[in-house]
Amino acid sequence: MQRKDLKTEQDIIDRLLSARSLSEEEYLRLIEGRTAESAALLAEHAVTVRDGIYGRGIYTRGLIEISNICKNDCLYCGIRRSNTRCIRYRLTKEEILSCADEGYELGFRTFVLQGGEDPFFTDEILSDIISSLAAKHPDCAVTLSLGERSKESYERLFQSGASRYLLRHETADPLHYARLHPPEMSFENRMRCLKDLRETGYQTGCGFMVGSPYQTAAELAKDLKFIEEFRPDMCGIGPFIPHKDTPFAKETAGTLELTCFLLSVIRLIVPNILLPATTALATIHPRGREKGILAGANVVMPNLSPLPVRKKYELYDNKACTGDESAQCRSCLEERMKSVGCHLTVDRGDVKNIQKGQQENADL
Repeated sequence: MQRKDLKTEQDIIDRLLSARSLSEEEYLRLIEGRTAESAALLAEHAVTVRDGIYGRGIYTRGLIEISNICKNDCLYCGIRRSNTRCIRYRLTKEEILSCADEGYELGFRTFVLQGGEDPFFTDEILSDIISSLAAKHPDCAVTLSLGERSKESYERLFQSGASRYLLRHETADPLHYARLHPPEMSFENRMRCLKDLRETGYQTGCGFMVGSPYQTAAELAKDLKFIEEFRPDMCGIGPFIPHKDTPFAKETAGTLELTCFLLSVIRLIVPNILLPATTALATIHPRGREKGILAGANVVMPNLSPLPVRKKYELYDNKACTGDESAQCRSCLEERMKSVGCHLTVDRGDVKNIQKGQQENADL
């Protein structure tokens, strides 16, 4: 980090706080000119904004990793199809519903079905799982994170009972996107999917890696501008962490410092956004989740997957929380949230529309 002219830096921060909008060049200057002091200031404002809308309650999502089989070959991902060392698995419908039943007893009211782009999970099979899960737990939300599909597929899954969809855009720069993905994948199709998800009616989430190979501050500035313009309901960002069996095995990981800085900025751009403190943050620092909450995040996603498969869903090396029982993990998280003045809630955790009084708090 290099210290820039403080007046210029403060002017940019003031504009962000008042307008919730900056030019791409201003986002670039904000990132490049960040200091420990400006990061602390933005985090303080981000927490004030979050608390004015959501209070001190932290939403939990029960993560169920349904398959590590993937047809794609993304260069950064440990479950890419070319990784012959990956021990593959696929959960049955009964296993998925059992994970949700256990999670419900522990207080989870959102279940996230996440997986690689596994051709086995057709619309018919997924629709049956989703409708069964929704019927068993009608007071819960079903979130999907299953990659790129057709608009018709998104519509069918929505009609089956899924109400949220997470699809990280990874980077808002087309050239950077091409350097992270195989030739058959395109930035244009990823953007098409996000547009289709929103038009279908999902609460839609995007997100990006921090510190991914070839990434510069200019790409991050584009990511922030994209979030400002797309205004997702959710945004999942986390540090890039290399995996030993990918082409990026020897690349440098992203940092906690920059990830938390960007979490604060995103909270200030979209005050009511649902913002996770990710497992990747917990992986690179023992108190990564807590630091994410202190930067403005308000969601955590404990793992409800069966213990025998948790280590197999390895997108990156040394993934945190692969051995805890679900109940132990939630109890541990509760204590961690209390340590930063927050608490876990038993709630679906839908995105909140900003009311007049909340907007006043958001404009502080």
